[in-house]
Amino acid sequence: MQHLIVTYGLLAVFVLMAAESACIPIPSEITMLLGGALAAGAVAGPHPNIVAVIAAGTLGNLVGSYLAWLAGRYGGRPALHRWGRYILLRPDDIDRAQDWFVRRGAASVFWARLLPGIRTFISLPAGIAGMPAGRFGLYTLAGCLPWSAALALAGYGVGANWHHLEDVLRGPSYLVAAVAGLAILAAVVVAYRRRRAAAAAAAQQ
Repeated sequence: MQHLIVTYGLLAVFVLMAAESACIPIPSEITMLLGGALAAGAVAGPHPNIVAVIAAGTLGNLVGSYLAWLAGRYGGRPALHRWGRYILLRPDDIDRAQDWFVRRGAASVFWARLLPGIRTFISLPAGIAGMPAGRFGLYTLAGCLPWSAALALAGYGVGANWHHLEDVLRGPSYLVAAVAGLAILAAVVVAYRRRRAAAAAAAQQ
């Protein structure tokens, strides 16, 4: 993966992020951290602008998410269970994303984008439920942008010390995501809880 990003730059970031959002198991944590480090000049040669890296990652997420949404919309749950194994998509992944979507509704498309694991598969139940394409795209973009930005900026901050981060990347990608996106995820959780508390208070009046 590192070779692809160093060699093809923004194109590799876009393709890898699109593949991840299309339910192919390529960790966005590593992709965006590498992209951010490349923008900071972690390796010799030309390096892209950090804003371009974030844009490429976000756009890749959006495109891949629409592919998964289309698979859910026109393939349905039975087809995903039958053919998902060919892209290493387990039935448990589909069921977990479906349960998340049922409990939280359309807004789960936004919130799930900020959570490792579930973020990859949430497009499938959105498609199965027939969520409108425009609304789906807006929620997806709103969720993918801060995720991609947080990871890319974390990689950019590492910059020339990239080789020290390589040792971390040999461990679970969830640990990398937790470190890179801790602040933004905490802010999202707090905002979500405040919103629910306000809604509950309003309902009691």
